[in-house]
Amino acid sequence: MSSPGVDGDPKPPCLPRNGLVKLPGQPNGLGAASITKGTPAAKNRPCQPPPPPTLPPPSLASPLPRAALAGGLCPPPGLPLGGPASAPVPGPPVERPPLATDEKILNGLFWYFSACEKCVLAQVCKAWRRVLYQPKFWAGLTPVLHAKELYNVLPSGEKEFVNLQGFAARGFEGFCLVGVSDLDICEFIDNYALSKKGVKAMSLKRSTITDAGLEVMLEQMQGVVRLELSGCNDFTEAGLWSSLSARITSLSVSDCINVADDAIAAISQLLPNLAELSLQAYHVTDTALAYFTARQGHSTHTLRLLSCWEITNHGVVNVVHSLPNLTALSLSGCSKVTDDGVELVAENLRKLRSLDLSWCPRITDMALEYVACDLHRLEELVLDRCVRITDTGLSYLSTMSSLRSLYLRWCCQVQDFGLKHLLAMRSLRLLSLAGETPTSPLPRPQLTRLRQPCRAPRGESHLELCPRVPWPGPDGDARRTPPPAGGQPATPGHTAEPPNPVPCSSEAGRVLHSLWPGWSAPS
Repeated sequence: MSSPGVDGDPKPPCLPRNGLVKLPGQPNGLGAASITKGTPAAKNRPCQPPPPPTLPPPSLASPLPRAALAGGLCPPPGLPLGGPASAPVPGPPVERPPLATDEKILNGLFWYFSACEKCVLAQVCKAWRRVLYQPKFWAGLTPVLHAKELYNVLPSGEKEFVNLQGFAARGFEGFCLVGVSDLDICEFIDNYALSKKGVKAMSLKRSTITDAGLEVMLEQMQGVVRLELSGCNDFTEAGLWSSLSARITSLSVSDCINVADDAIAAISQLLPNLAELSLQAYHVTDTALAYFTARQGHSTHTLRLLSCWEITNHGVVNVVHSLPNLTALSLSGCSKVTDDGVELVAENLRKLRSLDLSWCPRITDMALEYVACDLHRLEELVLDRCVRITDTGLSYLSTMSSLRSLYLRWCCQVQDFGLKHLLAMRSLRLLSLAGETPTSPLPRPQLTRLRQPCRAPRGESHLELCPRVPWPGPDGDARRTPPPAGGQPATPGHTAEPPNPVPCSSEAGRVLHSLWPGWSAPS
């Protein structure tokens, strides 16, 4: 038998015999060699299958391609065992909170709810409460607390002051306390953590606070710069002298029977930084307005004299000379002010942007001519209940290029012709009309034509309308003149009306129809 290295040998090159394997001759000149089966020289076993590859743990290796799995353990040439080299190794999944508790989503969502709805939503869960109790959601809001809501009655019958931590968490800067006494105010100061420095505004309404209580409140609450006293009849002018602080920049006093001229003297001397003063006092005279000095002239920009029946044109003279920098003036209910007083205002207060002459029955068209000629910066004009204004006065106002808001509610002599003058006012954004005249009620078609020029060209104008509702008096007479809007006191023979014009909506129509069956909704 020929050797395995001879050409033409019919036997295969590797033939096991007696447990031995013969190897063919090597090209380097070495002869055939034989090794015993099972020796570790694996490189000399070209006929045996390669050992199975070592695979990484399943958690570290990527899944093999389907083609590699179909062809066995050996991957195709050029493909790594762990799959393509460019495939990223996936990390552990990131856990995200549910959408209902995702603070980023909730912070954007809660802006679409009203204050009352936010109070309810804060009770859903702790996550919502934590988001909603951020001060940014409550900016500009003032909590109103009645005296009976300040205490909890214990089973023993004793009273315990309520917990105000929720108000402190939301960072309220102002509070309105209704019907409280001196003791209630002291309890509020002791139990509210931010009362010393954090409270900027305080409003007391229909309360029995005395001079001593007012003095303690302003002494303890050093952060208060805005103060409102409404319907508080137990403090006197002496209390203002002893309690007012120079840090106060805004003061409002209304329906307090003990406020008269001496109170204005205390305000003018003790409040040099006063920027806004609102006063409703029936006993204030022209003498009180003479107490204003040049110190208030630099700082005071808003003055509201509401239903000060004793003020005449002489008082207006004192105002315009002492407060030349006024930007907002209200003489609402000052029934003794005439056209001459309005002329003084127009000639001396050229910075005015808002003027309220409502419930001034002696104002005529001549006053509107003074306003149109001199007040070139005026943006708001209120003429409600000015019963002597006619269409001629509206023609004067139509020349004002800066006027944006005009209130003509219950001006009984304004007719259709006067409304046509307002069509040329390109800057007018709000026109408030209400009521009707005994002879010619304001027609709906004309108001419809007025609405289009006001709204269509700019897209942001507003025409405020009120349905012509007959306001019945106690004796059933539907032609009685209703009282003013906005909380003005009614004169004898008047009945109450809502503070705002009634909107022309289906819901309002159903309510009005239930109150006055003769009322029909406008088409």
